[in-house]
Amino acid sequence: MADRRTARSRGKGVALEHLPGKLKDADQAKLLDALRAVMEEAPLFTPTMPRSGKPMSVRMTNCGPLGWVTDKERGYRYQPTHPVTGKPWPAMPKPLLDLWREVAGYPADPEACLVNYYSGDAKMGLHQDKDEEDFAAPVVSVSLGDSAIFRVGGLTRKDKAQSLELKSGDVVVLGCDDRLAFHGIDRILPGTSALLPEGGRLNLTLRRVTKPV
Repeated sequence: MADRRTARSRGKGVALEHLPGKLKDADQAKLLDALRAVMEEAPLFTPTMPRSGKPMSVRMTNCGPLGWVTDKERGYRYQPTHPVTGKPWPAMPKPLLDLWREVAGYPADPEACLVNYYSGDAKMGLHQDKDEEDFAAPVVSVSLGDSAIFRVGGLTRKDKAQSLELKSGDVVVLGCDDRLAFHGIDRILPGTSALLPEGGRLNLTLRRVTKPV
């Protein structure tokens, strides 16, 4: 059966794709178990903003060869080790690699999976994902746990943004014209999922960082 998809286009082909319920309940539970192992090896930490050092409201970790981090001293970047433990990031769970290969339409595997944990009051301001070398590779996002109000706009902060409710198991692909679209999370909707006993939401973003050789 084909996936249910919603998409928007800006003239050059499909840009943002929303695949509601892409991961069924059993798939979500299996992936969550794998992520618990990742977070045990690479604990969640609180990132800070460049220059100001202000703590972000999400906690995060990574898996894969590279991980996205940020701090006051060195800013936004990818690196192969956890900023607190100094250890290499854990391997990316196979279900995430399989998902990328199915939906990304890109000839190389992802190198980073950023794991953001949103508690009930956490949010993420509008931003672009632009620390990667190859914007031809999409960003693939997976939602687990409580629903979130996702906002996506255009290529400038002034462009009109639209809101979309992302539920547990939903997958979003940001590619083509929307690869550099401003996007963020306005708020979490507490109590909308029983997947995480502690509540909140895990958002996984799969990214290719370097250009394939």
